[in-house]
Amino acid sequence: MEGTTTETSKLEQLWNMTAISDVTWQMMVMWAVIAVLFYLAVYRKFEPLLLIPIAFGALLANLPTQGLVNLPHGDHAGGLYYYISLGIEYEIFPPLIFLGVGALTDFGPLIANPRTLLLGAAAQFGVFATFLGASAIGFSPEQAAAIGIIGGADGPTSIFLANKLAPELLAPIAVAAYSYMALVPMLQPPVMRALTTEAERKIRMKSLREVSRLEKLIFSGMVTIVVILLVPAAAALIGMLMLGNFLRESLVADRLVKAAQNELINVVTIFLGTSVGITMTGEAFLNASTLKILSLGVVAFGIATACGILMAKLMNVFSKNKINPLIGSAGVSAVPMAARVSQVEGQRADPGNFLLMHAMGPNVAGVIGTAVVAGYFIAWFGN
Repeated sequence: MEGTTTETSKLEQLWNMTAISDVTWQMMVMWAVIAVLFYLAVYRKFEPLLLIPIAFGALLANLPTQGLVNLPHGDHAGGLYYYISLGIEYEIFPPLIFLGVGALTDFGPLIANPRTLLLGAAAQFGVFATFLGASAIGFSPEQAAAIGIIGGADGPTSIFLANKLAPELLAPIAVAAYSYMALVPMLQPPVMRALTTEAERKIRMKSLREVSRLEKLIFSGMVTIVVILLVPAAAALIGMLMLGNFLRESLVADRLVKAAQNELINVVTIFLGTSVGITMTGEAFLNASTLKILSLGVVAFGIATACGILMAKLMNVFSKNKINPLIGSAGVSAVPMAARVSQVEGQRADPGNFLLMHAMGPNVAGVIGTAVVAGYFIAWFGN
């Protein structure tokens, strides 16, 4: 009997050493959600560089871990992601992502055809419409602003604004923003076809002129000055975006440009994605607010796409040089995916039509526009 009791005691000790008994039904539901994110990222290749870190961070968040997210107390240090996540809390990661984006972005198409700036601006109506819709269904103004920015199709800006105004909604907002960015090739085409005729989709635009290095350098500097003077709260995002672009266009800082385009943006993407995922606990994610945010995200993308297309059609009423309305859908800042969708849809109607470079104009304008709108919301609703 004594031997049996000892063996039972050892089995109990072994059981108590595990964390199996700490698994909750919310965790198991989240495992299914995470499996969907992994499927979209790995097998459907939807934004894998972003969805994989987010999904893996969410997996860690929904396991009974030790030394990962615990707060520091006394002489004991905090968990690994207590410190890494400070990159979001202290608003470091999103601007660094913008630095890399700026180093990767060619603003030449926008400079060559500046009227496409209006298409990027028009797409921001999706942000404001969703802000109004979120306010109407019970979200606070701060929460509604953070949800509305999903319509800009800019993940880092969504995270930046959510952390500023509604940190309690960071996880669902980030997941909605990045998931719908990944689904742009599925979400936009039905709207594009519904709002354009076949004749409009076949419009061929004139070739863009070549833009000089000096023009690009002046553009980076002027955008920095003008935007920060008008919307100081957007300085962190716009400043880093244009710093990266100025380095790129200077043609004398190759090492820095390559570091921003590769090592820096890659490391920060891993930390940013997993830090977002680590907030996706079952208790925080499985609620009615999350479903509302995901639904509003679809609406935001639809309205932003529609407004860009409708602005292009309006501009054609007053212009001799017609714009293919399909490039209006690229006014959202999912670079360069939205521009590629415009190209694909244009070639469905006319295989010889090449819209990619034309669509890059409103696409990069959307990056600037979303950052400006985020700054506007921070100025109005920030503490």
